[in-house]
Amino acid sequence: MIVVTGASGQLGRLVIQALLKEVPAASIVAAVRKPASVADLAAQGVQVREADYTRPDTLDAAFKGADKVLLISSSEVGQRTAQHRNVVDAVKRAGVSLLAYTSLLHADTSPLGLAAEHVATEAAIREAGVPAVLLRNGWYTENYLASVPAALQHGAFIGCAGTGRIASAARADYAAAAAAVLIRSGQAGLVYELAGDTAYTLAELAEALSQASGKAVPYVDLPQHEYEAALAGAGLPQPVAALLADSDAGAARGGLFDDGHQLSNLIGRPTTPLAQLLAEAVARSA
Repeated sequence: MIVVTGASGQLGRLVIQALLKEVPAASIVAAVRKPASVADLAAQGVQVREADYTRPDTLDAAFKGADKVLLISSSEVGQRTAQHRNVVDAVKRAGVSLLAYTSLLHADTSPLGLAAEHVATEAAIREAGVPAVLLRNGWYTENYLASVPAALQHGAFIGCAGTGRIASAARADYAAAAAAVLIRSGQAGLVYELAGDTAYTLAELAEALSQASGKAVPYVDLPQHEYEAALAGAGLPQPVAALLADSDAGAARGGLFDDGHQLSNLIGRPTTPLAQLLAEAVARSA
């Protein structure tokens, strides 16, 4: 039995859809805070169990009988270390054969502020002594696609990544990798550094966006504090704006680059091309 936590989220849903292509629905558990939010998965035969990272009693019930558990990192930055430790402790009590954790690309050396809670979680997993595999996910291309409508509207793509190269991949690529690891044997103890096959600068992304849209969209590189202020001014919550600006600054220092091709090797196909994803984003913005 495979348990996927955070199954109502974007990544979790994609992981379950990937698993459904390979294993019976009844052997998959969607572990979520609000079971009603995944009624569609239940209708496909997937087991649904309540699992709240802040309530260990729900975790014990969710992991009962589990063979493997995928811990998808919490979206609540600043609270994740404690939440993840609750999951790790529950996994240990359940005696599962494998815990897979979605960490951050090169977490132990990353310049991104996001890395701290991932490093702490990886340490908690080691201390617990549970059989585990680390899925160190790089940047989701969707993180930049979200800026496409505004870039087309204002005629510029802004950021603070300088000439840093970003090896992003589609969320579905990372989901396929997680499913592959959960299905395979012999994964305990492995660390995967997962990133897209092709890296780009944000200037190159803007050029590709210009080609996809037929509209000139230059890249404007801002100081980190100005980019953060621009994101906040566009309506993003201040903590999110700060996180994204910090991540761009980290990208400028190589934090989102990797050329090991472990992701495409794991999923058995090339990662989704940036040009394809941009074309789809432009079509949605039309």
